[in-house]
Amino acid sequence: MTNRANSSQGSSEPSRKVIVLGVGGGIAAYKVATVCSRLVQAGHEVRVIMTRASLQFVGTATFAALSGSHVATDSFEEQAIWPLGPHIELADGADLLVVAPATANLLGQFASGLAGDLLSTLYLQATCPVLLAPAMSNNMWMKPAVQRNVTQLRADGCHFVGPESGWLSCRQIGEGRMSEPEAIDESIQRCLSGRQSGEDLPAS
Repeated sequence: MTNRANSSQGSSEPSRKVIVLGVGGGIAAYKVATVCSRLVQAGHEVRVIMTRASLQFVGTATFAALSGSHVATDSFEEQAIWPLGPHIELADGADLLVVAPATANLLGQFASGLAGDLLSTLYLQATCPVLLAPAMSNNMWMKPAVQRNVTQLRADGCHFVGPESGWLSCRQIGEGRMSEPEAIDESIQRCLSGRQSGEDLPAS
């Protein structure tokens, strides 16, 4: 069964949403498996896109099993599954695009309108709301270039959850830790219900 078939089936259920889950390349990628599982258990259709860098931290088999659907990793592969291109078909009918961890590289591509890989290309194609969960070292997060990109993305209408302060994988304490799955899930629900009231969504 293709993703388009799943989408058609879900359209008859008002509470069922189509969520594109983009997994970036960072150690926090393992937490996104919990986010995926929670969304599926809530009855949503989850379409997963993994960057090449994310494959260094977690495999496609994990997200394929949790989402129940094929995981997309490249713009030019598996044309039998997505003949129009995965960036077109996976974005079609989506209610929300969630990117976690949203690395400095991804934020830069999104803010600059670059289509350097499947996820950044889909970002440009998507017309649905976007929720970003940044994750990086404190030094990277505080870099003026990164903050300029964040400012631009907020101006473009993107919503953010986190990052939070805490223990980082670089063995330091600081701001840049990706929000926990529970906080990301809460922010997703706010986006889906239209209750977001500002640029940032609370990571409670």
